[in-house]
Amino acid sequence: MNTLPDAASILVSGGAGYIGSHVTFALRRAGFAPVVLDSLVKGNLWATEHAVAFRQGDVGDADFVRSVCDEFHPVAALHFAAFIEVGESVEKPDLYFCNNRDKAKIFFQVLAAKAVRHVVFSSTAAVYGEPLAELIREDLPTQPINPYGQSKLEAELALRALSDVHSVALRYFNIAGAVPSAGLGETHYPETHLIPRLVLPLIENAEEVRRALGLGGGFKVFGTDYPTRDGTAVRDYIHVCDLAEAHILALRYLLGGGATNIFNLGSGAGYSVSEIVTAARKVLDRPDFTPGIAARRAGDPATLVADSTKARTVLGWVPKRGIEEMIGSAAEWHRTSRYCQTVLGKARAARI
Repeated sequence: MNTLPDAASILVSGGAGYIGSHVTFALRRAGFAPVVLDSLVKGNLWATEHAVAFRQGDVGDADFVRSVCDEFHPVAALHFAAFIEVGESVEKPDLYFCNNRDKAKIFFQVLAAKAVRHVVFSSTAAVYGEPLAELIREDLPTQPINPYGQSKLEAELALRALSDVHSVALRYFNIAGAVPSAGLGETHYPETHLIPRLVLPLIENAEEVRRALGLGGGFKVFGTDYPTRDGTAVRDYIHVCDLAEAHILALRYLLGGGATNIFNLGSGAGYSVSEIVTAARKVLDRPDFTPGIAARRAGDPATLVADSTKARTVLGWVPKRGIEEMIGSAAEWHRTSRYCQTVLGKARAARI
């Protein structure tokens, strides 16, 4: 029997970030009361406006986490607070292990001590490293090849080691799209993700933003001779709203008595770079767009797609939004003054 009170409090660590803010928005719409915890080192204060409450602080500060638990008495937590740039993790591994693993462990331990027994962990398919199979299942070995993937895997293991806590780890690759009507979207500086780097040069946007992000050179396709359906690399993309729905389904699964589990989230087939370019031409009405072509990058596999059969079967999760909606909503978001002003502000702060 569901004995949860109406609008049960749910802690959302990292809720001022891209994915955390969209999940917070979805939680509110689903009738929960999301309470965001964020240091604002990477996140944006405006991204917390759909939470019932926001508390600024570090999830690695045990006293801070305890105080928030005492104030709101949450029935569950969703953990997003993490650094996510693979390249940066190679350059600064200690930073990533401290933030993604060590601070996560403190957060999880305080939750357990405060009897918060249900945790959904935003993980990554990077824990698999370079798997031999093109379609990645949960039973494949975890062999991360960079500190980012390793730090997230070790956080997963720390969470599962807490015998009194039931948890779900959601592993996924690339997330795109936005909810501009809710004032939410992807706002990174620097910007390394494919969809924004493709979209921004193709829309009517402030030239100053493109300069700030170093996107004057245009979009390039790295490799056209892969053993794929059109010769370009295939990667997994899901819309941020589909991802948010998966987190709510995982939360309901745990609150309904579900056991600790791991679920991959993926499109099932992925999208080739050429297919993404074709979709951008259509959605943005740019039939003239021709990307540059460059050689393959060393170490890039031909295909990386997460098999989400288990999530579809156990959680009932089905992604509903395709690549055109991802591109269209991203383009709408990148045209907003909120996005432009935030990126330019981050660029100015980086120069100080």
